[in-house]
Amino acid sequence: MTEPSTPSEPTPDPEVVELAGRIFTAARTGDAATLAAYLDAGVPANLSNDRGDTLVMLAAYHGHPDAVRALLERGADPDRANDRGQTPLAGAVFKGEDDVVRALVEGGADPRAGQPSALDAARMFGKDELLKLLDRPGDRP
Repeated sequence: MTEPSTPSEPTPDPEVVELAGRIFTAARTGDAATLAAYLDAGVPANLSNDRGDTLVMLAAYHGHPDAVRALLERGADPDRANDRGQTPLAGAVFKGEDDVVRALVEGGADPRAGQPSALDAARMFGKDELLKLLDRPGDRP
């Protein structure tokens, strides 16, 4: 008797894997022009890696406001959380990337999204100036 076969995972195309690597590197290094060109050519704005980190998350976490703006202008979701529930805004607050925080807020990011939220992170780390930016009474639901 032979063992039943199980469907196997499709083998990733090495060229696609290499291209994705270049795009994620562009986000981590803040190469806004390259990111814009890829997204304009059809790369999904919310492309994410194996941990759920989107291009916006990587650009934000590594402190690149121009790359964040380029991604948001092309439809990237500023509130998309990674697999651990973290948002780009909370990551930028955690890293102390004030210019990125401003870019995300201007791009519509919700300071209450994620776990912990950007507001929670600002409170935890005593980032009073960012709290003023994030916790505006007029923005509350």
